[in-house]
Amino acid sequence: MLIARLIADPDTLGDNLALAMELIEARGWDVAGAGMLEFCTNVLELELVEGDPAQVRAILDQCFPDSDLLLSHQPFSVPNLFVSDMDSTMIGQECIDELADFAGLKDRIAAITERAMQGELDFESALRERVGLLKDLPEAAIRQCLDERIRPMPGARTLVSTLKARGCHTVLVTGGFHSFADPVAEMLGFDRVVGNRLGLHDGVLTGGLVGGIVDSSVKKKVLLEETARLGEGTISLATGDGANDIPMIEAASFGLAYRAKPKARAAADGWIDRGDLTAILDLLGIARSDWVVD
Repeated sequence: MLIARLIADPDTLGDNLALAMELIEARGWDVAGAGMLEFCTNVLELELVEGDPAQVRAILDQCFPDSDLLLSHQPFSVPNLFVSDMDSTMIGQECIDELADFAGLKDRIAAITERAMQGELDFESALRERVGLLKDLPEAAIRQCLDERIRPMPGARTLVSTLKARGCHTVLVTGGFHSFADPVAEMLGFDRVVGNRLGLHDGVLTGGLVGGIVDSSVKKKVLLEETARLGEGTISLATGDGANDIPMIEAASFGLAYRAKPKARAAADGWIDRGDLTAILDLLGIARSDWVVD
């Protein structure tokens, strides 16, 4: 059984659904059911007796442009574990790019960030290069950047609060820095933070990092360790937008790409391209009356 849930333009939903079912059935796969969820009336659910997930998602991507989608071989349920990237996922900015603006280097550093997130550069080398360019920037710039530039993604607080209210353990894991991630996690309500630490001496950045690097392998390791700690039967949800999120997304029970780079989107079980982060709650089947809205 393959189950697909999606949110798309209601004005074209009927015609696009007919086309999708035609294309699916042309490949010899039976659609066992199709209809809107009773408790999330904006969500269309399709049940296939069988089907290749990659081909099914390609058909749905073709037929429902600008949609939110999640595919699963298992029944949908509220996850016990939520692990998320921070920059451009839980917040709308890339912290190192914004911090670089205070050093007059935003364009230069942002170009490196973009190539790293696209998977074109080795993450650790790109991170160390960017941090090195920030040498001698005053520590006070971090607080100013937080206050003036860093904002949560729409729906982030509601997503985290609602999952926690239903017993989900939440972890913010980032290739960014604790200087930003700790305040963001407190603001959004995450239970645990994993990130990198900027080197500081006498109130200025040293241009280096303290301790190990949080890269794609560490993100995956955190998800697997937390899953093991929570025990057998743990359902995990992971969200991210860049190439360094791919192993974590692939390892999760439900891996979602949020307004993501192409490689991350292609690796995920689904994507959020249309709505804000609360679309994840819709796709999981959590009724809006049960959302925790701050």
